[in-house]
Amino acid sequence: MLPAFAASGDWEIAAVASRDLTKAGRVAERFGCRPVQGYAELLERDDIQAVYVPLPAALHGPWVEAALDAGRHVLAEKPLTMDPASTERLLGLAAGRRLALMENVMFVHHPRHEAVRRLVADGGIGELRSFHAAFTIPPLPDDDIRYAPELGGGALADVGLYPLRAALHHLGPDVEVVGADLSHGAGRRVETSGAALLRAPGGVTAHITFGMDHAYRSAYELWGSEGRVTVDRAFTPPAGHVPVITVHRSAGAEEIRLGPADQVALTVDAFAAAVRSRSAPGADTLRQAVLLDDVRRAATGGGKGDGKPTPSEQARVGALAHIARQRA
Repeated sequence: MLPAFAASGDWEIAAVASRDLTKAGRVAERFGCRPVQGYAELLERDDIQAVYVPLPAALHGPWVEAALDAGRHVLAEKPLTMDPASTERLLGLAAGRRLALMENVMFVHHPRHEAVRRLVADGGIGELRSFHAAFTIPPLPDDDIRYAPELGGGALADVGLYPLRAALHHLGPDVEVVGADLSHGAGRRVETSGAALLRAPGGVTAHITFGMDHAYRSAYELWGSEGRVTVDRAFTPPAGHVPVITVHRSAGAEEIRLGPADQVALTVDAFAAAVRSRSAPGADTLRQAVLLDDVRRAATGGGKGDGKPTPSEQARVGALAHIARQRA
């Protein structure tokens, strides 16, 4: 992200903060900015307009809130928080203060996915029937933060978010979780793989698979009544990668090649646009948070218990109301 900010004409990297001043100094020297010891100290500087929060997932919420309280625009790594109620609250806080708050889900800014959406909407594969997506990565070093539950680790929030967000992107905000399963690898304190079944209005189903002890896979496909479209290297393509959309019909396969696009640079541009408009474009972020919570609850057998609305159910109402306001 820092090279993308440095290359952008919209941004100047003013400072980088770390708990360790030596580490901050090494990064600051590379990018020609000031090193700062401590995140709170960074927020106290009067030459900072926006912050990027790349901390472990469990620390996103507290430091995003601190940045908003300090009047800073925020780009935060995904997931924005660890629960939908906190996500809804922070989006409301940003909107109330007219500050940009954006979750860093980069793949949605790549033009390939809008091209797929247009192809399906134009009837390129007939009537949509189902969606399948997978994002899996090989095992990580044993001390990786994504194996630490206290830091918000686990496959669902780290890699499961991608195919789940892709289902939301292509099937719309009314997609719902039908069932899910989460599995723990040997000796791991967090889930290392999982799958979920979702459905959208009209009977369209979605099946997503994710994990971090697998061979690498980053792809999705949409099946229709007259064909299907497949997308490989869907979530983390390099900037120079030539994206290919493959349409499979009874007459054979057709490859649609698009121009390369740098989704990291496009994300940086989108954040600049959000800052200029002082907006918190969070409808999909909030709906995604609800779906992540629903997957976890479905996998662990979570229920309503005492009959009171769960945080997920309360936030779902907020998400749909937020979406309705944006549509209006």
